[in-house]
Formats: sequence, structure tokens, C-alpha cells
Amino acid sequence: MRKTSLFILVCCVSFFIVGCGEIPTIAEVGKPAPDFTLVDTKGKKWTLSQLKNQVVFVNFWATWCPPCREEMPSMQKVHTYLPKEKFKMLSILNNDNPALADSFCAKLGVTIPILNDPNGIVGKAYGLTGVPETFIIDKQGVLREKFIGPAQWDSPGYLQMLANYISK
Repeated sequence: MRKTSLFILVCCVSFFIVGCGEIPTIAEVGKPAPDFTLVDTKGKKWTLSQLKNQVVFVNFWATWCPPCREEMPSMQKVHTYLPKEKFKMLSILNNDNPALADSFCAKLGVTIPILNDPNGIVGKAYGLTGVPETFIIDKQGVLREKFIGPAQWDSPGYLQMLANYISK
């Protein structure tokens, strides 16, 4: 029985590697952040690797998620407060309708770019387990922080963390 189970496991792993070409990598803190190109709801194309020399705040969210909606005003304050030439904030819509997101953000006066990840490919690359999840990427493109769940992003502790990455 053990030999049969081991054989089946080896076959499955081999099939996966041959079929996919490689085992997919998932974002890890301390390693380069997975690059992506997505289009925002205004039609602008965003490529992470083109944002080098800037700290990038990537937030996965959805309008149907109450904690996501609750943290959005504090994200907007950070987006407005930090210098645009050194800091970019990107919100990636997960499993949601872009028109609903635009409507929600317009009501709140949110101006953060809303990128659409229609097939969840970027979410998978980042190992998304739910929303909201936030990733902080340093100026060299290395993933430095991963936060699961909502946060009050304009609180002194988070602002200091972001300022530290910007000043490095």
C-alpha cells in the first residue's frame, strides 16, 4: 500500500512538472516581487518592473469585502500624503466588477489606480489567500512586507514603515 501511494505521488508530481514546465513560484518576502502588467479601469497599463526606484504598495481588494471598503479611506490618505515620485499605490481588484469598483471609489473620492486582474493570475503569483492583502515592494523590486487583513494605513506606525522604505 505504501509503495503504491508513493508511486502515485511521484507520478502526479512528475506529470505536474512535465505538464506545466516548472513548479510555479509564489511571492516570498525577501525575494524579488513577481512582475506583472495589468490595465487599470481608466485604460492605463501598469507594469511593476517599470516602477523601480519607487516603493510600491500593492493592495488586493474587492467591493463585496467589508474590511476592504473600511480600509480604503486610510489608503487614500496615504496615497495623497506620500510623494508620488517615490511612492506608488496600486489597488488590484480581485474577483469583482471594475464598474462597481469605479463607482465605489468615486463616491469616496478615492483616486488610487484600480487595476483589474480578471483571471486572478497576479493574485495567484502573490499567493493570495483572500482579501484584503497588501504587499510592500522596495525600490529594488524586492517584496519586503505582506499584510493579511485590513489595516489603518494612515496610522503613525504604518506611515513610519513606508517612510523608512522611501528613505532607503
